[in-house]
Amino acid sequence: MSNAPNVYDAEPIPAAARAEIERLLNSGDLFRYTAPENAPVALLEREFAEMMGAKYALCVASCSAALFLSLKALDLPRGARVLIPAFTFGAVPSAIVHADCQPVLVEVGDNYRIDINDFRAKLNQGADAILISHMRGHTSDMDAIMALAAEYDLPVVEDAAHSLGTTWHGRNIGTIGKIGCFSFQSYKLINAGEGGVMITDDPDLIARAIIMSGAYEHNWKKHPVLQDHFARWQNKLPLYNTRMQNLSAAVIRPQLAEVPRRVRDGRANHDYVAERLNRSAWLAVPDKLDAEERAPDSIQFNLVGLNSEDSARAFQDAANARGISVQIFGLSTDNARAYWNWEFIDGPVPDLPQTKAMLMRACDVRLPARLTREDLDYIVDALVGAAEQVFDAPRAFGT
Repeated sequence: MSNAPNVYDAEPIPAAARAEIERLLNSGDLFRYTAPENAPVALLEREFAEMMGAKYALCVASCSAALFLSLKALDLPRGARVLIPAFTFGAVPSAIVHADCQPVLVEVGDNYRIDINDFRAKLNQGADAILISHMRGHTSDMDAIMALAAEYDLPVVEDAAHSLGTTWHGRNIGTIGKIGCFSFQSYKLINAGEGGVMITDDPDLIARAIIMSGAYEHNWKKHPVLQDHFARWQNKLPLYNTRMQNLSAAVIRPQLAEVPRRVRDGRANHDYVAERLNRSAWLAVPDKLDAEERAPDSIQFNLVGLNSEDSARAFQDAANARGISVQIFGLSTDNARAYWNWEFIDGPVPDLPQTKAMLMRACDVRLPARLTREDLDYIVDALVGAAEQVFDAPRAFGT
């Protein structure tokens, strides 16, 4: 093919959504609490919880809102220390700051997963909660993390924004910790433009989160949770009004049936590209962990033998010249995934040499599930060609 594939457009919204959207527009019934029951948002919560194998779900305005409400629902003290991987998106520490807590960054290895030794060291320095970001769908060692969380008696929140459809020992990511949070932003597996959801099996946690999300007066009665869990919190919690509205739910609900197919095709695309990139001496895609079955819609790989920032930029430019946009997380002065750009966190920038070294050579390319084999070959050829051009290694591919 002569033109680079478009990796940014999402799949079309299923036609089934259109009739429901038209009905909502004709009725003007967009607020989730107008209907006495079975509003689109309420139906989505029921269906999403069932799909994930969780007891309760709460749909909100974004995954950031879900993370924020999770921390508030845990009733953490002001200034609570919340451990997070240093490789995540800036919205994650932002949610922690918004919840009046303190993010504590933990080293991440060159496989993009949390360093368990540094994790234990940070736990020993004091912590009140753990928020694990499965960044770009890469699952950290949840067996080790949950064992340490139990040892220190700390709650675990999973930021599964990139991990809908991923499993760990066959169990859905987002159901391993106390709370799991997911995103419906346009570049995620399900696209509503914006939106998020939190899931849990804890009735008291979900009751607190529902009230704080904006279920004022007696709107909480429209949620299927034991009513005494709500009654004890009414008028005692602030209302942050971060609800999802019915149009978003109407867009999301028909996509739930598409999740298995998108997971299957996204995994196949990722694994095909990874196998080909790993033939290059200059590009390395880290292996998944044994317990993990991923649901990727992008691919990350490391530049091997990198000896300068200039070389990394040259590779990025060479790939872009071939029509493939490559993000190297550490090379931008404002990249929201580089921890040194999170200047809103109190205190000095932490010394995290392992994570910083990874971010300076870790590359990110979108691989939506809808891409064809021809699209994938174009992407691989562009990336390998860029590496050979910059690193002067025509012999490397196929050796």
